[in-house]
Amino acid sequence: MNTTTQNIKVYPCYINGEWVNTEQGDYIDVENPANNQVFARMYCSTPADVDTALETAEKAQFKWQMLPATERANYLYAITEQLHKERDHFAKLLVMEQGKTLAEAYGEVDDTIRYINYSAEAGRRIEGSIFPSDMPNEQLSIHKVPYGVTVGLMAFNYPLALIGRKIGPALVTGNTMVIKPSELTPITASEFCRLVHQVGLPKGVINLVMGWGHTVGKQLVESPITKLVSMTGSTRAGQAIYQSAAQNVAGLVLELGGKAPFIVMDDAEIEKAVEAAVISRYANCGQVCICNEMLFVHEKIADEFTEKVIERTKQITVGDPMTNVNMGPNVSTKGLSRVHELVMENVEQGAELVLGGKKPEGDYFENGNWYEPTILTNVKKDHATLQNELFGPVLPIMKVSGYEEAKATLNEREEGLSAYLFTQNHKTIMKSINELQVGTIFINKGIVGYIQGFHSGHKTSGIGGEDGIYGIEQYLQKRAIYMNYE
Repeated sequence: MNTTTQNIKVYPCYINGEWVNTEQGDYIDVENPANNQVFARMYCSTPADVDTALETAEKAQFKWQMLPATERANYLYAITEQLHKERDHFAKLLVMEQGKTLAEAYGEVDDTIRYINYSAEAGRRIEGSIFPSDMPNEQLSIHKVPYGVTVGLMAFNYPLALIGRKIGPALVTGNTMVIKPSELTPITASEFCRLVHQVGLPKGVINLVMGWGHTVGKQLVESPITKLVSMTGSTRAGQAIYQSAAQNVAGLVLELGGKAPFIVMDDAEIEKAVEAAVISRYANCGQVCICNEMLFVHEKIADEFTEKVIERTKQITVGDPMTNVNMGPNVSTKGLSRVHELVMENVEQGAELVLGGKKPEGDYFENGNWYEPTILTNVKKDHATLQNELFGPVLPIMKVSGYEEAKATLNEREEGLSAYLFTQNHKTIMKSINELQVGTIFINKGIVGYIQGFHSGHKTSGIGGEDGIYGIEQYLQKRAIYMNYE
């Protein structure tokens, strides 16, 4: 499937069951974040390629829809069976392409299998409704039907899991999907389509195109063929998609940026909260949308808690992500530069840099997007690291007088993806469920994402959502049937 150009693999797109690659097209170089060396290239789709992908997806859709859901599910099971067989290959590819540690990469492969299998299992559980009619000899029923051609736009932080998260529910409900990965991490998607090809998925049910968001992504979203767009990425990108999709009134599932506060009250179980705060910050080098992006700690325990967080963070090992370390590099040079600029700006604003703030020392770290686990104290709510989503291994710590101040600081923000709360006060817990304006609240618990849950954002953090039965519902429209049988 791969050709070689100057000893660098060139990966093709996948359209209508065929590999699309041409020497005349443009390519996107893919770097290993650990050393910034180009290890692969991906063919960049032309406008004609994108049109073909959409047209073949449209042609395949109705026939796919008319298969029994269990047959559609069997194709998904076949894909995950192949993925399980190549678990090692995909885990190592994720390390090379995205920079996460090998342990995190294995977890991503396993999560992908679970996402897809959950959707396959849901094929037998798609439900409609029957309601009494107002007239005799009539029936009112609500059927659930697919949208048709859907588009999946993936972020770079979980290149494989996001594919599983989107194609699983899309396909089992009778939709077809054209996927476009991030330009930073496209190789995993091409390799995933190799599995799709191996199991004999009907042509056009899954198509893969590649390119930049403002060109290929825009063309996908604005096409009249596209009936639903599922996108994981930044708020700015989501707003552009929202605007572009309005032309055809396409359905939207948008999971966008977040700035999760980790709120610790003076009655919290300190050791449990410290462990959760550190893991929830530095997982995947801080590149998780629901990560602990800022620590709000009660002033009564702030000094003690901060000291414990610093000591626990010092235990994080950074190095070759193929080895048994806790944290690898950031995925991009540009993203890491932005993170460092925010840290330096915050120091100028009066924050105290108590840990990190630079590249690790040593020859191994000379190249690559490396950054030490970093902690800032004396941070105020108008400071740079609190005003901006970091998406990097930096933890700003702010003292708060209590729950009410933490809540107010959170709720005045534009985004509302997730939040953490550690307290033993049941009244505070119950209030938080009603009052914190976010899609997910972790109460006395660290970062997690169960497949049967629901992952969604409030306010500018998104619309719709993914996972669980509510995630399946995002890919189904309702059709009311008024039937007279007199």
